[in-house]
Amino acid sequence: MWMAGAGVKPGIVYGETDEFSYNVVKDPVHVHDFQATLMHLLGIDHERLTFKYQGRRFRLTDVHGHVVKDILA
Repeated sequence: MWMAGAGVKPGIVYGETDEFSYNVVKDPVHVHDFQATLMHLLGIDHERLTFKYQGRRFRLTDVHGHVVKDILA
């Protein structure tokens, strides 16, 4: 994945995998964190964006999503 512009620090590399590009070695980012960061860059509060399903309110980022502040400019 890569992101350019939109409030992301230019020229940084975040995270690292092993020599086979299979296991995360440093700074893992879960898909919920990635989605929360993208929504933050779009100006959407990921904690308030919910949908109702079977009587319960769900979030796209579930309860685990956190904005990755290390990549933000």
